[in-house]
Amino acid sequence: MTVFEQKDRAGGLLMYGIPNMKLDKSVVERRIRKMEAEGVRFVFNAMAGRDITREDLKQDFDAILLACGSRQARDLQIPGRDLAGIHFAVEYLERATRQVLDGTPWIDAWNKDVVIVGGGDTGNDCVGTAVRQGARSVTAIEMMPKLPDQRQPGNPWPEWPNVSKTDYGQQEAIAQYGRDPRLFETTVTEAIGEDGQIEAVRIAKVTFTDGRMQIVEGSEQVIPCDLLLIAAGFTGIEGNLKDIFALETTSRNVIATDGYQTADPQIFAAGDCRRGQSLVVWAISEGTRAARQIDEYLMGYTNIE
Repeated sequence: MTVFEQKDRAGGLLMYGIPNMKLDKSVVERRIRKMEAEGVRFVFNAMAGRDITREDLKQDFDAILLACGSRQARDLQIPGRDLAGIHFAVEYLERATRQVLDGTPWIDAWNKDVVIVGGGDTGNDCVGTAVRQGARSVTAIEMMPKLPDQRQPGNPWPEWPNVSKTDYGQQEAIAQYGRDPRLFETTVTEAIGEDGQIEAVRIAKVTFTDGRMQIVEGSEQVIPCDLLLIAAGFTGIEGNLKDIFALETTSRNVIATDGYQTADPQIFAAGDCRRGQSLVVWAISEGTRAARQIDEYLMGYTNIE
């Protein structure tokens, strides 16, 4: 078994997407060493279309599993987007981890007013990282309304509690700055700066009518921002992966499969690149189930005894 890895270390988002304080990298590295001892070969810095091709893989391997994530970040379409000091959240978190591991320069939040767009796990990780880097202030922008603090009558046990939660990053921001960093029902409408560097953002309250977002008239305000992090989710598989592997994709821009097998019976897909952005527990489950389907395929493959 050979794993072709785009980065310089194995582990994917476990290595470079989840901060060290949430998942110590020694845990990931221990599992990688175990896999290597079992005979798995890792090839690092391997780019699809440059270092590896569909034709070579199909010739050299009996089965191919694509587990390359759903990493195409959703961008902000706002005036001032080209200003310096605006970064995607995953880039920010990866640079922070690299700095911890080998001293690579990070995107530094020290003494800066940091604004994060997006209220999911990634946005919360950015809050926690910015607090640790010594940000002057941290503000997290969330479009959706704040969930209720307690279960509502229509959300009884044993259903998952659809209630507001304050995660570790938000808790640390409250302890550091004396306030919840989250602004609910809010969006960023413009990035403002001088000499090519962001200095502030214009924000506004929003409402939703028939599923369509509308700006609340008269609600706009400008807040300071030296570092704007975009954690607005993902829009499917990256770049030209679809063309490189001649893949069929769904309306969500993820790989279409029958179970875990693509239209090419030799190629399989699992994890976020098949189901869309999700949780680590789903990646584990999908990898296990995909392996079983690959095993069934190989058992019927004429070159396998």
